[in-house]
Amino acid sequence: MKIQAVTGSLKEIEADALVVGLYAEEQLSGPAAQVDGAIGGQIGRLLASGEINTGSGQVTTILAPAGVKAGQVVCVGLGRRAVLDAGAAFRTAGAASHTLAARPRAKVAYALGDDWKPELHEAAICGAVVGCQADDLYRKEKKRHPIGELLWSHADAATLQSGLLLGECMNFTRRLVDEPADVMYPESFAAEAGHVARDFNLEIDVWGRKRLEDERCGSLLAVAKGSSRDPQLVMVHYRGAKSATAPTLALVGKGVTFDSGGLSIKTNEQMKVMKCDMAGAATVLGAVRAIAGLKLPVNVSGYMGLVENMTGPAAFKLGDVLKSRAGITIEVHNTDAEGRLVLADVLTVANERKPARIVDLATLTGACMVALGENAAGLMTNNQSWCDEVSAAAHEAGEPVWQLPMFEEFAEQISSRVADIKNTGEGRYGGAMTAAKLLERFVGDTPWTHIDIAGPAYAEKPKPWLDGGGTGALLRTLVQLARRAEWV
Repeated sequence: MKIQAVTGSLKEIEADALVVGLYAEEQLSGPAAQVDGAIGGQIGRLLASGEINTGSGQVTTILAPAGVKAGQVVCVGLGRRAVLDAGAAFRTAGAASHTLAARPRAKVAYALGDDWKPELHEAAICGAVVGCQADDLYRKEKKRHPIGELLWSHADAATLQSGLLLGECMNFTRRLVDEPADVMYPESFAAEAGHVARDFNLEIDVWGRKRLEDERCGSLLAVAKGSSRDPQLVMVHYRGAKSATAPTLALVGKGVTFDSGGLSIKTNEQMKVMKCDMAGAATVLGAVRAIAGLKLPVNVSGYMGLVENMTGPAAFKLGDVLKSRAGITIEVHNTDAEGRLVLADVLTVANERKPARIVDLATLTGACMVALGENAAGLMTNNQSWCDEVSAAAHEAGEPVWQLPMFEEFAEQISSRVADIKNTGEGRYGGAMTAAKLLERFVGDTPWTHIDIAGPAYAEKPKPWLDGGGTGALLRTLVQLARRAEWV
């Protein structure tokens, strides 16, 4: 997809469609007022009659209006000006793009706001790119078609390119998640990481089964025992800081490329979407790709633990005691609580390299979805100031997160009689926190925040601004976190 800035009169823009933004509870202003004047007041009349809804992301199309060169004018609601943030800008532009991408378009022009800050334009451009991609990778008749070229009003060249890059990286992450498990498995994911490393000049190191055995990653290896696919630990490093002694941010992702539940097998309905259980790793790889593409002046390393959790004859069993790389022993009470076992070793590897800060992302627990629903991610931490930084980055990106407690009683619930810890808590309550308490054992004193993305990482149904499947959620948060100077 291409993007370029547009200047001059909106009525002279030659495009398949011209998208304008309308604020709720306000008179027409800015680009919307300019276009309304050019087409003889049609927007105003439709507003007065109630035919146009100015609620955030609501789309109304005016076909072939006289007075402009664009084939149609698309009015998209911005909601109330006072609450417009990066998240709303992303969803608004995505909704317009999602509507228009139902058929091929060569050029679409966007004139959403003439007084927007660059971060709003960047988020909107990102949303416009993301709204064009569907989860129809293997359909002959596509549901969505990428727009050939975006024409964007009132944004500078740097913002155009950063917004486009973020959208492309989100779509890259979404594609990884949407690929079926017989296409996206540990070794093929590692190959994707190799392509990213080559294209963006990253350092890369990949540990296969033999190296993982030599490195004593017993917890991760146990999860992979039931699969014919070899596990992988992929590490990519972006060195953007000018100083050789600059700190490094470690991003760690759970990459269970398919999760049957193991011997604690899932139901058919639960298992159907378990190709998405590698969304944490996909988000980490997409975020490092974006950070490198933006040439941010920081050091960031991505660590992705990749396994299949299957039920083969060698599958790990309830009652097994695993020895992690850190030397901590873990009693298995549920083979479907496998993501934390993978992350235990990956977090240890990351922490041994002495990063300044760690963030991990994982589709870890249904319990987090019960607590926070499908759209918000849960934050858990061993360091409140670091968690505050992550939360602030998410707020700036317009992605909903909510901190959950890490009381010591949750650590007590994972105490084992036969090993150091066990991989589940007591009963069904507090499952997101007991899982996080297990992870906490493997980061030492390094400031660490765990992000449970089980809810927002995958949409089983389309949204107005986004098709179903992988969402790329929290990628923009990670990029914003890398942009913030406070952690350096």
